[in-house]
Amino acid sequence: MHRPDYLVQGESARLFPVLATTSKEGRITSIVLACISKIEEFGAELMKSVGKRVGKRTSIETFTEIVFKNEKVRVADRPDGLIVLRTGSNEWRALVEAKVGNSAIGADQVEKYREIAKEQGLDCVITISNQFATQPEHHPVEEVRKSRSRIPVFHWSWMSILTVTDILLNQDGVADKDQRLLLTELRRFLTHESAGVKGFDRMPPEWAEINRLVSAGGKIPAKSQEAAIILDAWHQETRDLSLILSRQTEAYVQEKLPKNQRSDPAQRRRDELQLLREEGRLKSVLEVPDAAAPIEIIADIARRAIDIGMTLRAPEDKVSSKARVNWLLRQVKTESVQEVFVRMTWPGRSETTQFQLSELIEDPAICEKGKMACK
Repeated sequence: MHRPDYLVQGESARLFPVLATTSKEGRITSIVLACISKIEEFGAELMKSVGKRVGKRTSIETFTEIVFKNEKVRVADRPDGLIVLRTGSNEWRALVEAKVGNSAIGADQVEKYREIAKEQGLDCVITISNQFATQPEHHPVEEVRKSRSRIPVFHWSWMSILTVTDILLNQDGVADKDQRLLLTELRRFLTHESAGVKGFDRMPPEWAEINRLVSAGGKIPAKSQEAAIILDAWHQETRDLSLILSRQTEAYVQEKLPKNQRSDPAQRRRDELQLLREEGRLKSVLEVPDAAAPIEIIADIARRAIDIGMTLRAPEDKVSSKARVNWLLRQVKTESVQEVFVRMTWPGRSETTQFQLSELIEDPAICEKGKMACK
């Protein structure tokens, strides 16, 4: 892999980088970028997440420690890497900036890299860190999202990269045995504590303040900075949950967003802030492939409770309520039933009824208590 003519400095990303032991970010970035270029399915899956299709005629090249010719934009820290996709005569290029451990992506640094991308005719900037983004185009840093720069910035969390490796390996998604071995070693490397890869482990201090306010019956101000911070943290938490479920189910679990929120992260924040202010709740919906229905997760601050569930419509051929409950019970495969409830929605204006799963298992007929039958 030859260095492109437009670079005066930079070398191909190495699987075994020769860097100082203190350069943890440089090592992990080099290893991951090298795997992107050398493991076909892995590179294709990550490129697909930023909207680039990798076909049979496409090659992926990756570089580290890069310096462009005739740079006008001067930065103290160099970009960590460069990804180049070539399909025939077409070339697509992305700058890469990575952080590990507790280090967060800095908005000022990203804007400098956007300037470099604009000056050099690059297509985008990709950031990687332990911060989470619902979708790669929904950057976790608000200042980056609000920037007027026309250079797109995508974001991968390290956990999202680890999830891609897990699913490809668990589904036997890598055809070449040598590349599969390489991906196995990458997974082993990313899961070791020395790599600095971690999930979302705690809400920020503002969480306690919002809890006290809501529990005391107070009203969250429309422009509350604390609420904005909580929403960002909630998005990171739910994205981490979707990645955990992805690894456990060996399928890609995604957050289900309305169309207007998928195209406009600001609209999502407005809608969720309204729900938080009016009802004291945070809500997320996860789509699990082949599941009976999307999973709804609600953090009810006023009740200090987290509700997790899904809504199912019973088969129309089941005439009685008892028959419909039995249909549901046959599908429940869990030994822990004490904290599981079944809520029934009745036709018309009738109120919903709710029973513990353990009660229904013992006597399905109690579902008709107060109701003759579900019409």
